[in-house]
Amino acid sequence: MALVGLMLLAPLPAFAQGCALCYTQAASAGARMIQALRSGILILIIPPTLMSIGMIFVVRKKSNQYRQAGYTGASGDEDGEWPPLP
Repeated sequence: MALVGLMLLAPLPAFAQGCALCYTQAASAGARMIQALRSGILILIIPPTLMSIGMIFVVRKKSNQYRQAGYTGASGDEDGEWPPLP
């Protein structure tokens, strides 16, 4: 939460830092090249974001399954075994 607060307090030009070559190429490009660059950025950002969200859902679902099964950890279990898989 503190990281988000620090990011919001950072000056806006700090987020605009980028590769000088990319900046000059985008500045000298036509409208078609700029649209291709924007599409490429979306193509590179969307799949990892969706995979991260999917992993969060899978981890939370598994966590809830173990919690419902009554697993309390090695300290709460006499034999220290994992619960059986469904």
